[in-house]
Amino acid sequence: MPIRDTFRVAMRSIFANKMRSILTMLGIIIGVASVIALSAVGTVATHGITAQIEALGTNLLTINSGSASVGGVGAGFGSQPTLLGTDAAAIAASDPDVAYASPMIQSNGQVVYQMNNNSVTVQGVNSDYPMIKNLTLGSGRFFSAQEVARSENVVVLGSDIAQTLFAGTNTSPIGAVIDIKQIPFTVVGVLATQNTIGVQNPNDYVEIPYTTAMNLFTGSPYVNSILVSAQSPNVMTQAQGEITSTLRFLHHLGTGQASDFQIFNQATTLSALSSITTLISEVLSGVAGISLVVGGIGIMNIMLVSVTERTREIGIRKAIGARRQIILFQFLVDSVVLSLSGALIGVLIGGGGAELIGVLMKQGSLVSFSSILVSVLFALAVGTIFGVYPARKAARLNTIDALRYE
Repeated sequence: MPIRDTFRVAMRSIFANKMRSILTMLGIIIGVASVIALSAVGTVATHGITAQIEALGTNLLTINSGSASVGGVGAGFGSQPTLLGTDAAAIAASDPDVAYASPMIQSNGQVVYQMNNNSVTVQGVNSDYPMIKNLTLGSGRFFSAQEVARSENVVVLGSDIAQTLFAGTNTSPIGAVIDIKQIPFTVVGVLATQNTIGVQNPNDYVEIPYTTAMNLFTGSPYVNSILVSAQSPNVMTQAQGEITSTLRFLHHLGTGQASDFQIFNQATTLSALSSITTLISEVLSGVAGISLVVGGIGIMNIMLVSVTERTREIGIRKAIGARRQIILFQFLVDSVVLSLSGALIGVLIGGGGAELIGVLMKQGSLVSFSSILVSVLFALAVGTIFGVYPARKAARLNTIDALRYE
C-alpha cells in the first residue's frame, strides 16, 4: 500500500471513532500544552527576577565591613566597623575598573512635615549613588559633591514617602523643609518610582549626605558598607581584585592576615538565581512531560482494542497477500497519526496560553520554538514507542485464526 493511502486509511479510522480518538489524544494534548505553557511561566519568572536584580545594577559590588567575635563566636560581616568614608574615595580614585563608589550609612528614623509623618529608612550616601543604583529623578535634583563635603542638611525623598508627607498640603516637595529625627532638612529632589525588591520598598527611603549622617546621627567615622559600580559587567572580577588590594593596603593588612571586609558580587547572585529559575522551569516541563507518557499508554491501549476490532480485516489482508511489514506499518502509522494530531492541537492550546500569559504579565510573546519542537518530537516518539507493541501483535496474527475470528 502506498504511504499516502496508508495515511488516508489511518485518518479514516480516526474519524470513524471521533470521540474515542479525542479521548485517546487527550493525554498528548494536555502534555504538549502543559510543556509550552509552563515553559512560558518559567520564562516570566526568570525575566522577573533578572529585571529586579538588574534594577540594582548588574555591575554592582557591595563591600561590607568586618566581623566581630563575641565569646569566640563570629557575628558575621557588618558587625565590626572597619570601613571609612575615605575608603570609598580611594577606591574611586585609584582603581581603573571602578566607575563610581559611595559610602553607605543606614538607619531608621521619623520624618515629619506639618501634620504628616512616617517612619523611614535613612540612607547616608554621596553624590555618586544615583549612578551606582541606576536611579532617576522624578523632580528636582540629587545633592552635589560640594554639599556632601560641607555636610549640608539636604535630602532626596523616595516617591512614596514624598506622597505621604505632602498629601493634602498643595505644596511642592522641592524646597520644603522637613524634620528627620527632629532635625530640619531641605528637600532638593524626589526620586522616580523604583521596583520593589522582596519585602523592602526603596520608595520609602530618604537619601542624605553620608557626612551629614556621620555628624548628626552616628558620630562615628565608620560606614556600614561601600557600594561600587564597575566600569562594565565584563570587568567585575578585575574590579573586585583591585578593590581588595586597595582596601588591604589602606587597612594595613599584611600577607597572611585575613581581610576585614567582604565583597559581594551582584553578577554572581544574578547568575545563581537565573540557574535556579531555569532548573525550576525544566522541572515543571518534566512534570508536564509525564502526561505525555500517560497519553502514550492511552494510545497503546486504544490500539490494542483496534487490533481486536479489526482482526478479520487483518486476516483478509493477509489472505490476499499483505506482508507482516505492511500490517505493522499500517497500525504504527495509526498510532503516530493519533499522537501527531494530539501534539498539533496541544501546540495551539499551549501557544495560546503562552501568548495570554505574555499579555497579562506584559512580557510580549513567550512562545518558545524550542519548547514546541521538543514537545512535538517527544509526542511523536511516545506515539511510535507505544504503538510498536499493538502493531507487532497485529502483524503476527495467524491468517486462518484471524479469518475465523468473530
